[in-house]
Amino acid sequence: MLLKTVFTSLLLTISLPGLAIDSKTEIATFAGGCFWCMEPPFDKLDGVLSTTSGYTGGHQANPTYKQVSAGSTGHTEAIQIEYDPAKVSYEDLLTVFWMNIDPTTANSQFCDHGSQYRSGIFYHDDKQKQAAEKSLTVLKQTKPFDENIVTEITSASTFYPAEEYHQDYYQKNPLRYKYYRFACGRDKRLEQLWGESASK
Repeated sequence: MLLKTVFTSLLLTISLPGLAIDSKTEIATFAGGCFWCMEPPFDKLDGVLSTTSGYTGGHQANPTYKQVSAGSTGHTEAIQIEYDPAKVSYEDLLTVFWMNIDPTTANSQFCDHGSQYRSGIFYHDDKQKQAAEKSLTVLKQTKPFDENIVTEITSASTFYPAEEYHQDYYQKNPLRYKYYRFACGRDKRLEQLWGESASK
């Protein structure tokens, strides 16, 4: 918990809101490999209103899972988060994001390989960009591993929601989800990277 506490306290030296959907909610977009595994840690947060699995960062309109998983569209699996900034800040979301990915691998996450599984922060405005870059700077100063960080920080493009059966997969198919997560070695690698700060 010490790493997570230090990282969070340093990151919260700035407070930068994201893009407003209306006067009360904002959105954030992150990619961390399999989108099934990225929904649960954010759904746990007070202030997160919804998480949507989908595809972003590509060049083809309305891509399907089959097309994205083949690596031909340029998209990466991602999640879009709607949240209440009065209850949870963008900086809080960034901390959770980092603790749930392997930022040291390019074009892969855990057992999944290809550009469609690259990790990334997709900012929606200059304030989110500044916060993301600040979080990266802090992480470079506090990271407990030696490898370089290769997670991309880029401007958000069109986000396409994934097919309905992918949404809340961990709730709809808990046994299959747990088996996939274990077999992929996600939690084991997260613990290697982040120690007790790793999310599960």
